Amino acid sequence: MEATFILLGTGAGPGLPSFFCDCVGCREARSNPELARTRSGAFIDTGDSKILIDASPDLRRQLIRENITQVDCIFMTHWHYDHFGGLGELEYYVKLAKKKAIPIFMPPSAVKQFTDAFPNLTEIFAVKSWEFNKQYCVGALHLTPLAANHGIETAGFLLESPGNRLAYYPDTAGLPEASAVKVRGVDWLICDATFHGENWFPHAHMSIEQAVDLGHQIRAKKTVLTHLAIHYSQPVTTKQLAEEVANYENVYVAYDGMRIEF
Repeated sequence: MEATFILLGTGAGPGLPSFFCDCVGCREARSNPELARTRSGAFIDTGDSKILIDASPDLRRQLIRENITQVDCIFMTHWHYDHFGGLGELEYYVKLAKKKAIPIFMPPSAVKQFTDAFPNLTEIFAVKSWEFNKQYCVGALHLTPLAANHGIETAGFLLESPGNRLAYYPDTAGLPEASAVKVRGVDWLICDATFHGENWFPHAHMSIEQAVDLGHQIRAKKTVLTHLAIHYSQPVTTKQLAEEVANYENVYVAYDGMRIEF
């Protein structure tokens, strides 16, 4: 089986450009919308199953852009607005097309937060709690939530198809040792690289250099930098960022709509 992993969004919380920012990165994205970054999320297409990871506030735009017309289930990494703010965009998909609730797996600590935040969506989603280290099977694809370092209960996901392994950690500050062991040697590590320059929140996020180091530590074959803020700490243009990352072997800068076959 071959699955397609799509990066729906590759930006951090403010997105790129941000309405309030006039840094070089935001000016570049305004002048060239192809360089914009929507908030982070991903989609997995196994052929038989369509899996959404997180639901950013930009979800509707992302699904239309990628011609996605079906969502079978959702896995949430954690309960921060830039990752759950788009859940309401699925209301009319369920009411008018799917006609049944979408299973959504979220951190146990987020279940009450979900019902408090979205009391009118309880019939749209069949809410379940994921368990750390439990393997969920979606056809031939295995998905395992593994602990991240992000201040609140947060998972990254290890995705395994026959012969291929991909780890997706959009929000984390390094990895707990138990998680690092389980993702060691993955074909693809797609991970938090929020900060260019100084890391303002070292207990919750990584800088580009720290993300590259993490890829080396776990011996990932390829590392993809995502959840990029661009204007945090030291603003940077896409061109400048690409030139910096070119100094590292098998390290890539993510972009909205990036596809990985695994």
